[in-house]
Amino acid sequence: MSEKNKKKQAAGKGSSSVSVESYKKKIVTFLQTGSKKTMSLSELESKCKTKRSGRDNFVQAFSELRTEGVVMMKKGMKTALCSRMHVYPGTVTRLSRTFGFASADEGVEYFIPGKCMLGAMPGDRVLISPIPSRSGEPEGEVLDILEFGSSQLAGRIEYEDGKPYLVPDTASRSHVIIVKEESVPFENGDKVLAEIVYRGRRHAEHKVKITLVFGSSEYAASTAASILAVHGAPTVFPDEVLKEARKIAEGGVQEYSFNNREDLRGLDIFTIDSAESKDLDDAVSVERTRKGYCLGVHIADVSHYVKGNSALDKEALLRGTSIYYADKVIPMLPKELSNGICSLNPDEDRLTLSAFMELDKEGNMLSYRFCKSVIRSRVKGVYSEINSILEGRETPAVAEKYAAVREDIALMDELADRLIARKKQRSAPEIETTESKLLIGEDGICYDVQPRERGKSERIIEEFMLTANEAAAKLARDKKVPFVYRIHEAPPEAKAEALHELLPKYGFECPHFSEFRPVHAAKILEEAKGTDKFEAVNMLVLRSMAKAKYSHEPLGHFGLVLEDYAHFTSPIRRYPDLAIHRIITDILAGYNNEWLSKRYEGFAVNAAERSSAAELRAVTIERECEDCYKAEYMKAHIGESFTAKISGVTEFGFYAELPNTVEGLVHIRTLPEGEYDYCEPVSLTEKFSGVTYALGQTVQVICAAVNVSDGIIDFVLDDEQEENK
Repeated sequence: MSEKNKKKQAAGKGSSSVSVESYKKKIVTFLQTGSKKTMSLSELESKCKTKRSGRDNFVQAFSELRTEGVVMMKKGMKTALCSRMHVYPGTVTRLSRTFGFASADEGVEYFIPGKCMLGAMPGDRVLISPIPSRSGEPEGEVLDILEFGSSQLAGRIEYEDGKPYLVPDTASRSHVIIVKEESVPFENGDKVLAEIVYRGRRHAEHKVKITLVFGSSEYAASTAASILAVHGAPTVFPDEVLKEARKIAEGGVQEYSFNNREDLRGLDIFTIDSAESKDLDDAVSVERTRKGYCLGVHIADVSHYVKGNSALDKEALLRGTSIYYADKVIPMLPKELSNGICSLNPDEDRLTLSAFMELDKEGNMLSYRFCKSVIRSRVKGVYSEINSILEGRETPAVAEKYAAVREDIALMDELADRLIARKKQRSAPEIETTESKLLIGEDGICYDVQPRERGKSERIIEEFMLTANEAAAKLARDKKVPFVYRIHEAPPEAKAEALHELLPKYGFECPHFSEFRPVHAAKILEEAKGTDKFEAVNMLVLRSMAKAKYSHEPLGHFGLVLEDYAHFTSPIRRYPDLAIHRIITDILAGYNNEWLSKRYEGFAVNAAERSSAAELRAVTIERECEDCYKAEYMKAHIGESFTAKISGVTEFGFYAELPNTVEGLVHIRTLPEGEYDYCEPVSLTEKFSGVTYALGQTVQVICAAVNVSDGIIDFVLDDEQEENK
């Protein structure tokens, strides 16, 4: 291309010598320095000295700035700089039927009332204007949609006056029109995935076509499939990834791979996990020493097989984590690796990355070291079986299975007690949470829900993994190399202040502090323990906490009261663990800091950011799926009465949780008639009678209705049982 043509192309469309980029700078300058905050489009065009031949470039420049959220268009063709008008570009992150959330680029997340959403969907780039808040949290409205993101909606098919409509899971309470001629075949009551083909100014004005049918919305399995699709969870591995995995699996564990590895096959090393687990990525060993203990934590060396930038690695980074729901798992890695060559199956040689921690008799870490290793697990330990041994109630079959490691189990129990005591000495707050266990029949239907039990063996493994995670983070800090840390920051100031105000209402004085520290949370929980207020206080403390996430900076872990913490122990199912295995491997290989920094600085930042986002997606999917399976279970119990505890209070009612972890809403309209005052987030009180419904209070409820498609359970008070108390 000639120099003349190059210059012409650089200038953009037309023959103007003013490029698009030059126009963008001019537009920003004039809007920034003008005496008035707004300027008509024609005046702005004139100030930029736009000639007819260059108008295309001016229009393109203004359009790009608008899409970027730098400039905005107000009524009457008035233009303005967004920053001068105090409006901010951002992205819609979450959406319900009556409200949404949008995260501004500067980091603030705004609550957006449904009427202020402008029909925006998750992933849309929007312009946010702050509005007066009713809750104290940032609140805003969407002024403009800058760029469309997701166009997908999940919901169920419902006919009205002979016409089919989509009842969306999110975005709108109203029925959405279906363009039937563009849709795949569907039936009344189907759970479906739809694509927006026409966007209105409100969610109810959108029009959709049906692209996928999952089955009847009465079944949790259909709804779970739609949840996965809406959140974009990849459920099928690309052929290239499967090909790599099969090649690795077929190659097997070769003896030449043992070179430069410590041979630990002679040690008493074994796994402890749930009975149904197939991806066994951690094994443990323990020895008594003169100073105390030597704890070994041996983790599957996934990084040996999953090389950086390989198809497997790219897919693992995309997925970020394995997703577990009901009786199913969407693995981060193909089963050839996760359940095969990387799984630390008993009596099989496996490549590992081992952490050895020297601990004194009180469980304090004296030293640590990491090494590449090869192990052979003695036995596939099962939590329930080891718990029976520790409680002295094992069967002869269990006693025989663990005969070779019986003494090791006793020593592990002893060491875990030291580590638990050490955590208490650090004043780590002991917040109690209960997980749910869903029991699924062969027909795929949930037939029972139980609280997941945690025995001593679960605590043993938890403490050992925490110790190895701490050692991994210490290694990175000591070596001053890029790393992916697991961080948990102190509670936000506003939440700490709210806790200070709320606790006295429960009869607990909050410790005075200028800065909220773990010891304060620990003291609050300790004082509430054993009282009828503990569950409420526990919940208030839990809600005051920040969310843990991944970071390339070592900011410490508030909940564990540790300066150094990372996720090292689950590289089969978490990408951050795989990422730091790769870094530790190169540290052990002797690469210097300059090389490690150059290689991993950007990688650590990217892995931390994407892993945090992937974790949030997985948690959301798992929670939404769990709600649907719980609703499916409660279908068989409509009309039955249950004793429950109030687990959450809102201005429209309260949530009540059954002992089996099932939670339902008692709507305010079903409560005895009256005028209720809402004390956020503690209680609802009827003004004249003084009847109060508060966090932690025991109530008798009846299961009144269930919606499996939405994962919603409705309770009403059982007045007869309440009167008999």
